[in-house]
Amino acid sequence: MTAEGEELDASEAYLKPPKAGSADPWTTQAKTAGGVPGQRLISAGVVPAPARVASALGLTAGQPVVSRTRLVLLNDRAVEVVVSYFPVEIAGATALAERRRIRGGHVALLADLGFRTASAPEEVRARPISSEELEILDASAEDWVFDVFRTVFDQAGTAFEVTQMTMLARERTLHYTVQIG
Repeated sequence: MTAEGEELDASEAYLKPPKAGSADPWTTQAKTAGGVPGQRLISAGVVPAPARVASALGLTAGQPVVSRTRLVLLNDRAVEVVVSYFPVEIAGATALAERRRIRGGHVALLADLGFRTASAPEEVRARPISSEELEILDASAEDWVFDVFRTVFDQAGTAFEVTQMTMLARERTLHYTVQIG
């Protein structure tokens, strides 16, 4: 929901900069559902781009990118791992490369730099949880996860962000809107 009460699909809400003084989309979504939201920044800095990320950003595998890894919490329980990647030319000299919270969030920071989302295709895959994710997400071996791979493009068609999300599928609904014309 936006401040005006306009319904947004879940992905769209996460791709628009919040209005000044507004809560981030996760906080709003969790509180609306009666939960207590939280996030923990695990890491931030320059890393070699994984092959799939590099390809989506138009880079060469192993080329440096800025990466931020966050653990998303609901009622103090981990429900999602989010890893975002940005070209060093865009994010290297910004708070995105630092291990600290960003006032207003990374979408607002990127918008201030002139990078606003025009499109963001997502690929979603459901699969059994891995042994590593069992521990991180405090889940059970019977749990499944959604892997969401999102590439964010600006008006010129330039990819400026890739985000990989691994979320517990239990009690999770993904919402999408397709506009034609």
